[in-house]
Amino acid sequence: MDDVAPRPEAAGRTRRRGLAVRAQGMRHHNLRLALRHVLDAPEPVSRADIAQATGLTRATVSALVDRLLAAGLVVEMAPVAAQRAGRPAVPLAPARGTVAALGMEVNVDYLGVRGVDLAGRVVSERVELGDFRGSQPARVLDRLADLADSVLALLSADGVALVGTALALPGLVDRVTGPLRLAPNLGWRDVDVVSLLSAHPVLAGLPPRLANEAKLAARAEAQVRRHRGPTSFLYVSGEVGVGMAIVLDGEIYPGRHGWSGEIGHTALGTAGEPGTGGTLEAYAGQDAILERAGLARQTPLAELVARADAGEVAVREALGVAGRALGTALANVVNVVDVDHVVLGGTYAALAPHLRPHVAAQLEARVISAPWSSVEIETASAGQYPAMTGGALAVLRAYVDEPAAWAGDEPEGA
Repeated sequence: MDDVAPRPEAAGRTRRRGLAVRAQGMRHHNLRLALRHVLDAPEPVSRADIAQATGLTRATVSALVDRLLAAGLVVEMAPVAAQRAGRPAVPLAPARGTVAALGMEVNVDYLGVRGVDLAGRVVSERVELGDFRGSQPARVLDRLADLADSVLALLSADGVALVGTALALPGLVDRVTGPLRLAPNLGWRDVDVVSLLSAHPVLAGLPPRLANEAKLAARAEAQVRRHRGPTSFLYVSGEVGVGMAIVLDGEIYPGRHGWSGEIGHTALGTAGEPGTGGTLEAYAGQDAILERAGLARQTPLAELVARADAGEVAVREALGVAGRALGTALANVVNVVDVDHVVLGGTYAALAPHLRPHVAAQLEARVISAPWSSVEIETASAGQYPAMTGGALAVLRAYVDEPAAWAGDEPEGA
């Protein structure tokens, strides 16, 4: 019965287990703190640096670092001569090639898989170009699983431990209930992507986390900007569709269901009136730009950029339409969210010299706070296929935040 007190010896065991749980929780917290400090530092840090930054004693930090070294999560570098009398400092850095996560992506014109380690390095990747408009989800995901298989084989051969996978998709991913709700440019609706991928032996034990591609690309961009800023910005990704993510103090704002940032479906003008209706994608999506420029939609991005650089009139005019539409849509978001930096990613990064003047003019004219705080426009720095990198980073972050997965604690009673 619940109101019967335990016998004295049983009560003692309960108290001891409670103390053990609390002690283990504190160790995990401190391990996470120390590891996060090494991973997030712009330069290698020493044990003394960690102790000073965290308030932990040097003895505690030394014990924590020994466990991180044993787990293969950090490495010691060559000692650095101390500026004052004493032992040389031993810098610590994230381990390379010991632990990695897979970032995968299905986009309208490519599939990709990328392995990223704790040091943020790409350790292996595969990309397959194609046209996946109106495709069959099962067939496309079969091909993605094949790419993942080849990457995983290379990682395994190199002795890299895989800790999880993430998949970027160009559409609405329900972060509460899981499935891909809608990817209009793929023609997919209500697809249980995780079940389809988990049916493959290579991914059966590593079901992916799902997220919108723009949000994962923004996570990679936020990682690049965490030391040099700004840490709050709008990330807008131009592909066949147009995606966006709101980044506040380095964190992605997902929205209630994970559906925030669907700027490509912003209505511009009044529907039904010729020349004034349509969504942002109808003006600034990659297909729309190519069509307006009189080019086939299979035209490579490099050719579009080259034609714009050469001053081809039709291309410049198409980019002017796209830039003005993009600037108008972004101004609406800035007026609501109150950030003063916009980052152009995806195809917009390559086209930035031709889009930026038109975007800037609209932001200046339409953002009500512009006279006091102008909106800065920058080009993305996270490199090619940032959503794959962002997916892998999200998995690694979750892994770091759960020391029970890697701390090597002995089971209770051992």
